Amino acid sequence: MHELHEREVLEKLRELNAKRVLIQTPEGLKKEAQYLADFLEKNGIESLISGDINYGACDPADREAKMLGCDALIHLGHSYMALNLEVPMIFIPAFAKVDVVKALSKNLGEIKKLGKKIALVTTVQHIRELNKAKEFLEKEGFEVKVGKGDGRVSFPGQVLGCNFSAAKVEAEGVLFIGAGYFHPVGVALATKKPTLAINPYSGDAIWVDKEAERFIRKRWAQIAKAYDAKKFGVITSTKKGQLRLGEARKIVKLLKEHGKDAQLIVMNHISYQALEGFDFDAYVVVACPRVPIDDVENWRKPVLTPRELEILLGLREDYEFDEITGGKRVQDEPMGISLKLPKSL
Repeated sequence: MHELHEREVLEKLRELNAKRVLIQTPEGLKKEAQYLADFLEKNGIESLISGDINYGACDPADREAKMLGCDALIHLGHSYMALNLEVPMIFIPAFAKVDVVKALSKNLGEIKKLGKKIALVTTVQHIRELNKAKEFLEKEGFEVKVGKGDGRVSFPGQVLGCNFSAAKVEAEGVLFIGAGYFHPVGVALATKKPTLAINPYSGDAIWVDKEAERFIRKRWAQIAKAYDAKKFGVITSTKKGQLRLGEARKIVKLLKEHGKDAQLIVMNHISYQALEGFDFDAYVVVACPRVPIDDVENWRKPVLTPRELEILLGLREDYEFDEITGGKRVQDEPMGISLKLPKSL
């Protein structure tokens, strides 16, 4: 179902003279990780598979790889992100082997409801098919915009769970190609435009606007729950792509300026269960913006994003989705694997 570029990976590992590697994978690519490990083992490279949950390119297991004596880390399912690495790291986007045009053709009637001028976005699994999708839609009379995005994304039209800069172009609506609600709801919230998600696997089309509205209602409820809070725990993450220490310090300062008690908490994996022993009234998560959102049912105390805190303090009126932004992207990554070396090499 996904391209692993295993022979190209093997070639890169041999160039590194790698004898042992750690393979890191998101939940949906564990079988692919098994296949890749088996392939590399048969070619003389000891392969360990990380069983930990992976949250994206922002969460590399390079420290673990170094601790295990691995010569390289293989990261499945995500594109390159600029990080300070401790071992050489191979990013494998794992492009999906699925015909996106077939699903678009099936749902032309729904796509037309977006308007004539549409923004086109997807995840890295379908990024290679984006030009084909664009050409098909243009032949059908649409004006298609594919945003460049900022330096946190590797390709034009690519969205992450924490970054929707590529969707912020002049358009009447946004067309997302991919499976699930995770990304398209974020697109709808970040752009405030009608958003249609087309699943290239099932061929289904889903309007996510109502889901986005339900999301916003839930977030306002969290803000309301924190109205009387006096003591705040401000949490940031040690995950390399989620560490926002400077912003977390600003949040602590902001809370104190508004008469609140605030203390900075640093964690790797952020979960409410690990925080239950603290005596805070509410929390602000200054790490991955999805943490206080996707897992909110497991928090028994209010948990906010930095922008939600600004609403609580009366500094902002309109709801805005919290994103992690990057600088200007110099160039696109190659449509295949990417090998990045530590600065020391």
